[in-house]
Amino acid sequence: MNQNTRILVIEDDDAVRETLIALLGEAGYTVEAVSDGPPAIALAKQSLFHLYMIDLRLPGQSGIEVMAQIKKINAEAVCIVLTAYATIELSVQAMRAGAFDFIAKPFQIDVVLNLVKNAIEFNRLKIENLSLKKMVRDKYRFENMVGSSPQMNQVYELIERVSDSDSTILIQGESGTGKEIVAKTIHYNSTRRDKPLIPVNCGAIPEALLESELFGHEKGAFTGATASRTGRFELAHGGTLFLDEIGELPLSLQVKLLRVLQEQRFERVGGVKSIQVDVRIIAATNQDLEKAIEDKCFREDLYYRLNVIPINIPPLRKRKDDIPLLVDHFIDKFNQKKNKQVSGITSEAIALLLKYYWPGNIRELENLVERMMVLMKNEGMITAEDVPEKLITSRRKTLPFHFELPEEGIIFSDIVSAFENQILDLSLSRANGIKNRAAQLLHMNRTTLVEKLKKRRATAARQDPSQPFYRESSGISD
Repeated sequence: MNQNTRILVIEDDDAVRETLIALLGEAGYTVEAVSDGPPAIALAKQSLFHLYMIDLRLPGQSGIEVMAQIKKINAEAVCIVLTAYATIELSVQAMRAGAFDFIAKPFQIDVVLNLVKNAIEFNRLKIENLSLKKMVRDKYRFENMVGSSPQMNQVYELIERVSDSDSTILIQGESGTGKEIVAKTIHYNSTRRDKPLIPVNCGAIPEALLESELFGHEKGAFTGATASRTGRFELAHGGTLFLDEIGELPLSLQVKLLRVLQEQRFERVGGVKSIQVDVRIIAATNQDLEKAIEDKCFREDLYYRLNVIPINIPPLRKRKDDIPLLVDHFIDKFNQKKNKQVSGITSEAIALLLKYYWPGNIRELENLVERMMVLMKNEGMITAEDVPEKLITSRRKTLPFHFELPEEGIIFSDIVSAFENQILDLSLSRANGIKNRAAQLLHMNRTTLVEKLKKRRATAARQDPSQPFYRESSGISD
């Protein structure tokens, strides 16, 4: 079972060396052994070993010096130090030099075998983790992002320029445009790539729990806090915190977030100890934050603190030249994922996709390609017959209403307000008064819909205090 696991023993005591060769060989490991540092360094240069067992006192140089040279050859080398002088000072010195652990001589067989097993498993997990990190980095190289339109080339150029900066970034774009992919691409092309990228969806976590999620809490801080908890800011130390849907962050937490951005320190909920962190912030939103500031839903000072480097992701309808590339990309993806052999898509089918408005952007296109590949009528290529009727008959590519500007002009805010109220009424009527469903029909977050309804109710009350605003008083639920 361990035959492919190679161990190099560096030990000048002949008896100890031969004992380790026999012991580890019987356990199934492939063992090579030398008595001094120079031949060990030569072997380390020639081939890779999964574990190095190094005597602390060697004839020519110390085991710690040999270990340092091995780690110059292989920075990920896992080393166990052998010593007959097991003092606290020596053990601390060995661990600081990068040793996995040390074994005191004379040693017990089971102690040696258990420690070797643990070191080998540690090495395996370390290599596996490095491999996974490399795969993730390769996946999120900015040149792997799909699209060659002028709008996307500008985004690529900006990502390349800002990745190594520690400046705060605000990514803005409609839902489904790929804001999270942009955030990951920035992180994995930055100097923080080997540190954590911690995402937080500010719109998906209940307000009562969000503060604890961000900053952690101490035991007993509130009912149910039976143990201390590390928050996302602490978890992201040295790396990046991705605050998705930042426009949904409650005003009470916006103040605390602003302080963390300014001071890079905070306290856990229920705690008094100030915690210092080194975290880069990338925020994203599909909302117009400047309008949210006007509506008193978002702090202006926080907006300017977040908007150091703005990145605006264009909607798919404004980069339709990228649709053929994106379709090919998704066909390749689902061919692998679903074991399909779809060779491509016809020009007639692409022409139909180019005429559509794409309110759901890239996410909608990806879902459509998956659906067409699963339901396609013929093997080989996706054809126009596989394109859903909805896309062919959709009128979303044009304005959903007709408007004539009168000679005397209009009061713009009144017309916009009236149209917004009409759309809100229609969505609530279609959703039978259920706010969640109405928000889905409008492709907006539920909290945004609720804020609009509250604002409308307040406006109606100011205009006529004697009349209740009936639309929100009956038939509407969550």
